[in-house]
Amino acid sequence: MKMIDMKSILILDDKNYTDDMPVFEKYAVRGIIVRDGMIAMQKAGFGYYKVLGGGVDPGESYEDALVREVQEESGLVVKRDTIRMIGEVLECREDLYEKGKKFVCHSIYYFCDAEDYMKETNMTASEIRDGYHLSWTKPENIISENRRLSDNPWVDRDTKVIEMLVNGELKGFKL
Repeated sequence: MKMIDMKSILILDDKNYTDDMPVFEKYAVRGIIVRDGMIAMQKAGFGYYKVLGGGVDPGESYEDALVREVQEESGLVVKRDTIRMIGEVLECREDLYEKGKKFVCHSIYYFCDAEDYMKETNMTASEIRDGYHLSWTKPENIISENRRLSDNPWVDRDTKVIEMLVNGELKGFKL
């Protein structure tokens, strides 16, 4: 994976692991798409919201992964010339699915715009099972619903980033 110079915007470290644990490291991209004050989100059937995006495949560029993941999850087509990096959120914790392993996730957030037309989605079986769908939602609603409904670390991560954008805490980026 080609490393690029990026700004760290948030570190979320549960400190519930030991240094001798094997490490599972993941790179992911997340796209913030805003139209008329609303953000394109992936909404679960349970009611909480996630920022569009997901894992970077081996050999894939971050921008290619962003375009692919946004389309797979929402059908939205990212305009490549509008992609602007916000920065990286680093998560460290004991893996939720493999106890005894340390999970390290690098989520790179971007602002981008989408075309007016859409394509077919290609969601995972678990996304379909959990009722995920595209939802254009006000940032304040995302924050309040996620705080009320979720204790998932990935939903908490996205909620914190949305809060930082709303509060103008990320230099050069504000919702």
